[in-house]
Amino acid sequence: MLRIEATDLRRRPHAAAFVALLDHYARDPMGGGEGLAEAVKDELPARLADHPGFVSFLAFAADEAVGLINCFEGFSTFKARPLLNIHDIAVHAGHRGRGVGAALLAAAEGAARARGCCKLTLEVLSNNRPALAAYARAGFAPYQLDPAAGQALFLQKWL
Repeated sequence: MLRIEATDLRRRPHAAAFVALLDHYARDPMGGGEGLAEAVKDELPARLADHPGFVSFLAFAADEAVGLINCFEGFSTFKARPLLNIHDIAVHAGHRGRGVGAALLAAAEGAARARGCCKLTLEVLSNNRPALAAYARAGFAPYQLDPAAGQALFLQKWL
């Protein structure tokens, strides 16, 4: 049976599960293929615990943490309402295809609705076909304002 819990990074078991799942995701080709640095593993739970707008859920199968979703509240200037961005979603490789991701997406949607958000956003690699299919089933679609202008692209600049 799958259980979804709000992540409490002040609880040692949640912090450990959080770091282990995020590291598992980072080691996956879709997460960059390289584990988290030890300093990140050490600092991340405490730094996120007090971060305003941080929303996270852990998925458990029995007592094993098998999935994680991390979100951050943003703001839509076009709607004058908050939005919730899904920054990370990770399902342990041994538990994929069992509805864990769908349950985590539903938890994030529930949190967004409770906060009065106008939308959920996320980024995904264009060749991650399983994730794209899961997001489509959950109601996500590419972002565009006008089809003639094309779809939005996610860009970054390291500082």
